[in-house]
Amino acid sequence: MKIFLDTANLEEIKMAKNWGIIDGVTTNPTLVSKEGNIDFETRVKEICEVVKGPVSAEVVSMDYENMVKEARHLASLSEYVVVKIPMTQDGIKAVKTLSSEGIKTNVTLVFSPLQALLAAKAGATYVSPFIGRIDDIGNQGLELIEEILQIYYNYDFDTQIIAASVRHPYHVVEVAKMGCDVATIPFGVLQKLFFHPLTDKGIERFNEDWKKYLNSIKK
Repeated sequence: MKIFLDTANLEEIKMAKNWGIIDGVTTNPTLVSKEGNIDFETRVKEICEVVKGPVSAEVVSMDYENMVKEARHLASLSEYVVVKIPMTQDGIKAVKTLSSEGIKTNVTLVFSPLQALLAAKAGATYVSPFIGRIDDIGNQGLELIEEILQIYYNYDFDTQIIAASVRHPYHVVEVAKMGCDVATIPFGVLQKLFFHPLTDKGIERFNEDWKKYLNSIKK
């Protein structure tokens, strides 16, 4: 499973890239706004230069014509840009146009298997079901991943599934077990994947034993 980092923070991206475990990045207007007074396009270019893999940058227009215009501009910023398009009628129409032009797209804010089906039929490169937000309203976000995987398998769609709105390590392990293509993960959740109390205890024990050994050979 590929791991994307869900952030617009350049330092987080550099750190995760240095760990050697991320394959791409997803951003959105909310994440960019948290970074303060930065130029959006400059930040997208910076992220692409660090990651050198898929970087999803979202359009803010809501009508077909401006979505397409904005998407073409975003795609021109870097070969790594994937244009995020909202799951609307105009959005799917834009995805169809953009995919025919060879522009990679990521249909975002997907909350049903039918929406994922439409995105795939329009030629989306990626589709992003928001599992955490589904959990928030008392439903099962992981079930949505299972349903989309089944539909895509049935019809051999090329669209890759990005498990989005990931809230904790349990989400990550479950979508990995299902065979989901990608999980896009906040930096804080990514850090948690490293840790287990038995690992920490084991390291502590090994260090203690090594110190005892060194003391013993000095005598």
